Amino acid sequence: MKYLIMLFVIVISSCKPVVEQNMREKTKMEEFDVSKMDTATFGSGCFWCTEAIFQRLKGVYKVTSGYSGGHKENPSYEEVCSGSTGHAEVTQITFNPIEITFGELLEVFWGTHDPTTLNRQGNDVGTQYRSAIFYHSEDQKKEAEYFKAKLSKEMIWDKPIVTEITPFSKFYSAEAYHQDYYNNNTRQGYCSLVITPKVEKFKKVFANKLKQKEK
Repeated sequence: MKYLIMLFVIVISSCKPVVEQNMREKTKMEEFDVSKMDTATFGSGCFWCTEAIFQRLKGVYKVTSGYSGGHKENPSYEEVCSGSTGHAEVTQITFNPIEITFGELLEVFWGTHDPTTLNRQGNDVGTQYRSAIFYHSEDQKKEAEYFKAKLSKEMIWDKPIVTEITPFSKFYSAEAYHQDYYNNNTRQGYCSLVITPKVEKFKKVFANKLKQKEK
């Protein structure tokens, strides 16, 4: 497992296109303002887990748990859990591309869940738990496809990557009690047994990407 993590980090680091690096250097010289915030929308299993991870990244200013990718308007948690809405549990991430790029978010996305299990993450089973990237631009689409192809070629996992890469349509914010769930419920059974170990592992692998207060 330790070898797998090290191999993943090496491969994913080599996936960053030269164009992204050039853009980042240029952007660093520009004064940042709110209008330059960008958005990413990922599905990688239970949104409590995903939210807890992306909240801890420097450059991430807001993470909202919700639903995307389905056909039902304003779905409830119960409806999404039934599998009848077509929605996935997702987190919508508002980030500063000067501090963290979309490529770096993809690095964390693929490094913190199993993208080879169809409609499942651990004991969470159903289409709402599918691995998915809902891209907001052609640039995001190209970068996601590039990373996916690179990781598939390097055979980081024993099974094929089944991550869905599809255009973003609508996002529905989840109920209030789902927001900031892990931080508010760290002693709850699922949080302590499932999310805490995942967060601690993430903090070790991606230590250089953490907000100062998380180190």
